[in-house]
Amino acid sequence: MRIGLVCPYSLSIPGGVQGQVLGLARSLRRLGHEVRVLGPCDGPPPDAGVTPLGRSVPTAANGAIAPLAPDPSAQLRTIRALRDEAFEIVHLHEPLAPGPCMTTLLLADGPSVGTFHAAGESAGYRAMGWALRRLARKLNRRCAVSPDALALAHGALRGEFELLFNGVEVDRFARGEAHPIEAPTIFFLGRHEPRKGLDVLLAAMADLPPDVRLWVGGEGPQSAALREQFGRDPRIEWLGRISDEERNARMRGCTVYCSPSVRGESFGMVLLEAMAAGCALVASDLTGHRNVATDGVDAVLAPVGDAVGLAQALRQVLADDLLRADLVAGGRRRAEELSMGSLADRYVEIYRSVLAG
Repeated sequence: MRIGLVCPYSLSIPGGVQGQVLGLARSLRRLGHEVRVLGPCDGPPPDAGVTPLGRSVPTAANGAIAPLAPDPSAQLRTIRALRDEAFEIVHLHEPLAPGPCMTTLLLADGPSVGTFHAAGESAGYRAMGWALRRLARKLNRRCAVSPDALALAHGALRGEFELLFNGVEVDRFARGEAHPIEAPTIFFLGRHEPRKGLDVLLAAMADLPPDVRLWVGGEGPQSAALREQFGRDPRIEWLGRISDEERNARMRGCTVYCSPSVRGESFGMVLLEAMAAGCALVASDLTGHRNVATDGVDAVLAPVGDAVGLAQALRQVLADDLLRADLVAGGRRRAEELSMGSLADRYVEIYRSVLAG
């Protein structure tokens, strides 16, 4: 099949949806399909199979800043790409997001599949629910990546959805060199914004032994304030934005991966990536995290937004070699269950069903 995957978010900026789109494209190509990814890019395209649609504009959405491209020039590039590529089927991720996805849904006359990722609250659904419901009817099939994402989309749009969890490219994370460490090391990677809970993790460092180190990857609107508040702690290394290769190496090398998010997680994708890399996990006890992780089996889940509780969970995992080994083994099993290869197989079945219909 000739498949078009459309992403509303800048593909050159790290993010869960962007990672899913690019990973799915790679897996579909390995199955022998022709796949092109359409999306905004704020730098060189991250993959040879990407058609860049222009630069993004930071846009407030779901408690975060989303790199969308709603400008007319991006929509014209989208229309041109759809005409030139002549896809047999298009697969829209966040199909009602302003920009290339909504343009594709409005103007493309071929078969389409939509995958809904967002969870929590949506001002757009509240304000324009009737119009979005009508637009969503153009989708031949609808999928949601988690129960929370399904609840949000179904509550606003009605209709039928298939629950289809995200996938992880296991080999991409499991194989390769590990970044060396000289002391017990915690790794955090994510956008520095309130919902990700980095301030909770940084506060928890005060209750951890003096030999514990923390790698902080990523950047965002809180970066300057957090570095001002916690930057004097020599145990904390601020990495800034890092490459996928460095991310994977640090996941393979760290003692514990920590995801302290306090809200807005539809699916704990970074947890699944850390599991594939062989990390012991500590995460906040959010519904989105529980979609991936089970407390005591493949992660230790700590009270949400509680720095003392998070420090207690981290101390427990850092100090217990047997517990860490059990968590790593459980995480590897979970990553295999949710592999990107299995997800690609299921999407191929959906595409063929839509085309046959």
